[in-house]
Amino acid sequence: MWCNKEITGVGLGLRSLHLPHILQDFPKIPWFEILIDNYFCDGGLAIKNLSRIREHYPVAFHSVGMSIAGSDPIDIDWFLQLKNLMKKFEPAWVSDHLCWTNFGGKYFHDLLPFPMNEESLKHVSERILCVQDILQQEILLENVSSYISFSTSEYDEADFLCNLHKKTGCYILLDINNVYVSAYNNSFSAEAYLDKIPIEAVKQFHLAGYEDNGKYLLDSHGAPVWKEVWDLYKKAVQKFGRIPTLIEWDNNIPDFAVLVSEVKMAEAKREEALSELG
Repeated sequence: MWCNKEITGVGLGLRSLHLPHILQDFPKIPWFEILIDNYFCDGGLAIKNLSRIREHYPVAFHSVGMSIAGSDPIDIDWFLQLKNLMKKFEPAWVSDHLCWTNFGGKYFHDLLPFPMNEESLKHVSERILCVQDILQQEILLENVSSYISFSTSEYDEADFLCNLHKKTGCYILLDINNVYVSAYNNSFSAEAYLDKIPIEAVKQFHLAGYEDNGKYLLDSHGAPVWKEVWDLYKKAVQKFGRIPTLIEWDNNIPDFAVLVSEVKMAEAKREEALSELG
């Protein structure tokens, strides 16, 4: 019997390094985000561990395999496997990234950008509708960090996401760190980006750390959240409210206690932001 699937508060990405501690002590974390691509298997230890997690915690599924902006045909078998896992584990929702990740049947293990124009808006919208028809529910799409801009783009990313939401009913996983990194790298206003996103479109926040390389910021997911991102998070909370938030830490993964301290910081920043509204 699974626990309630409703997600609230600040959660963590489930990482194998922390599984022994979690499965022994079941710490008071509100929910976990599961990188579901790692569980496309028939049984085994991974599925057993995920089952134990699901008995005690709500979960959300996160993926890097949809390639929602890609040009390869949609992999129906892949999505049917995902749908089976959704039926089995009952996640609150499923998310992926606004990018492409494969071409010619080969995966590139990166979140690759594309020009945002009328042609790509039509293409991505059609693929989202197809995916949502297979899964029988709306998906969440995350804004990715960007390091270049395309001369053929007709929309900025915020406008493109808003149009996708209007055309398909998909929701937005708003990665606050990625907004800040992209704004710095491409010289636009992170606050103006937030202003464009409709409140009803956002279902989840991500927070993570970046790497400062001087001329550009790298979305490394391997450090604590920076002050500038905390400040932007507070502004997001003041607009969107108590949106479920996730601390992401994928590289140089620290002890679980370090992640718990980031969770507590996010909770404190959220309450501070709401109290400032009066």
